[in-house]
Amino acid sequence: MQHRIVMHIDMNAFFASVEQQANPELRGKPIAVIGSHGRTVITTSSYEARAFGVKTGMAKWEALKVCPQLIFVVGDNKKYTYTSSRIIEMMRQYTPLVEVFSIDEAWLDVTHSLQLFGSAERIAYLLKAQIRQSFGITCSIGIAPNKLLAKLASDMQKPDGLTVIKPEEVSRVLETMAIGELCGIGKKMERHLNLLSIRNCGQLGRANEELLTRKFGIMGKRYKAWGQGIDHSPVIPQEEDDEVKSVGHSMTLRRDVDTREDIQKYLLQLSEMVGRRARRYGVTGKTVTLYIRFADYFSNASKQETLSSYINQSDEIYKAATVILNSIEIGQRVRLLGISLSNLQHHNQQLPLFPEEQRKAKMTQAMDAVNNKLGDFTVTYGSLLQTEEKGSHVISPAWRPEGIRNVAVK
Repeated sequence: MQHRIVMHIDMNAFFASVEQQANPELRGKPIAVIGSHGRTVITTSSYEARAFGVKTGMAKWEALKVCPQLIFVVGDNKKYTYTSSRIIEMMRQYTPLVEVFSIDEAWLDVTHSLQLFGSAERIAYLLKAQIRQSFGITCSIGIAPNKLLAKLASDMQKPDGLTVIKPEEVSRVLETMAIGELCGIGKKMERHLNLLSIRNCGQLGRANEELLTRKFGIMGKRYKAWGQGIDHSPVIPQEEDDEVKSVGHSMTLRRDVDTREDIQKYLLQLSEMVGRRARRYGVTGKTVTLYIRFADYFSNASKQETLSSYINQSDEIYKAATVILNSIEIGQRVRLLGISLSNLQHHNQQLPLFPEEQRKAKMTQAMDAVNNKLGDFTVTYGSLLQTEEKGSHVISPAWRPEGIRNVAVK
């Protein structure tokens, strides 16, 4: 029986590396990529900055505290999406089975490509050389019998690493590997498993399946399999990707706000962003979720409302978000807001039956057409004309080069 051969490619400090190549004066220096306004956090940092302890998600003042000489660079999302798209095209020269995980990560199933290229290692070296020659940046690559192990392998040697986990090596590699190293086991789940005296993958693989299932439901069986290095999930190319489960946007505000009037202006803008993308891809949803992060960095609130009918009109999303907002106690200033539409239904758009609803749908289509052509919020609601924010400032980690996750990039 032939084992699958899966590669996971992870670009090294992607945004920072692209910026250093675009500006030679930044090479070899500690830099951090940030959003375009003052209320932003570190999106990524160069390896020179990481050596000082600069991490993704840090506030600027926190980063400067550990690295006073840190250079901040405002991110250029168009530059990153262009580079990512070109790299994905390179990957597809070796196999059509390319699953884009994020803007800087992808899996490749090269099982049936070996007769053309000789070995997975050769494909990895060829890709590394192409990427370095074309863009001057590096990546780390993991090669293994499945996606779980390939991603684990790509994290083992950074930057510019190549790690191979062969089928006969799986048990040895996993025996003492911390469970938190597995993709899919976050900090919270790691703590739950630690309470069961499960700290490494070897212990997880030998754990009592009935106990895990009783504790974690159907995922318990999957966790045990992961501990044994078992993962049957296929590499799914973009055109075969499952339909998304939600459409959402969030934004960190330029300044903390505490009045409902200010909050509602941002909710209207977010509702338009979510609605427009849902309409673009012909989806409607029944569940609206509002997420709020408060100014102390640690407090947040999240609540959802499931409606009686499917919607994708911006004003209807906004109406539902406002109802949710009114049910949440705002005890301090708000730093970040997010709205998502889930419980989706995919279908072809049709004009409604009633004249008033038809006029509304045609007006929305006209607004979408103008904004798609000339840019976000070229035509917008009057109450948004004075709003400081105009869309996301940092690209979503869920970005894809095609499809519904391809959020408009500024």
